[in-house]
Amino acid sequence: GDPKVPVLYEVERTRTGKSFSVRSVKAIQHGKPIFTCQASFQLSQGSPVQHQFTMPTVPLPEELLTQEELIQKFLQNPNLAERYRKHLNKIQAEDVPIDIKPVNPPDMFSSEPQEPKQLFWVRARGYIGETDMKVHCCVAAYISDYAFLGTALLPHRQYHIKFMVSLDHSMWFHAPFRADHWMLYECESPWAGGCRGLVQGRLWRRDGVLAVTCAQEGVIRVEQRPNQSKL
Repeated sequence: GDPKVPVLYEVERTRTGKSFSVRSVKAIQHGKPIFTCQASFQLSQGSPVQHQFTMPTVPLPEELLTQEELIQKFLQNPNLAERYRKHLNKIQAEDVPIDIKPVNPPDMFSSEPQEPKQLFWVRARGYIGETDMKVHCCVAAYISDYAFLGTALLPHRQYHIKFMVSLDHSMWFHAPFRADHWMLYECESPWAGGCRGLVQGRLWRRDGVLAVTCAQEGVIRVEQRPNQSKL
């Protein structure tokens, strides 16, 4: 999309029922669609059929370092190669409106394969408050896309990313939550192949309630990484 050009939204009333309704949305710029979305809405209903997975047991966010603090630790290494120093400074300069605390932060410079799973504590920066739940859902949608597809690359760290972009992104909202409160983001990739990767995620409230489930498929194109030391 072009941030300098207004976006025209076309909304189609795909289905309107007593309990469920569906709307299809197309975002258009320069006469061409740049985004499509299908949103399903349900009237709040109780049911005796309820269950969920168990939230992983992890350290609390107050016990962990932020992503910025972890990067700063790397930058304090006087033997860090200049190319890596520039890369870390570039990451640190990005204005990301999310607080992130990795539970098991990987060595950024290792090419050793890892299990395709990640755990982060995440929250929006700043105060959102007890506003319309739809605002928190929109913020959670933004948060859920951060570093999500990269989970599929953890077993393939010997490769350099040439191109990576999401093809689709789905979300299911299960329970009320505050996007400006810490939530545990559990990410895993069950499959990758054919220049595509599939990732699944769960956003947990601190009290163990599963608030959101996510899924994404994306294009991943790589090349062999040069065999260079970080020192």
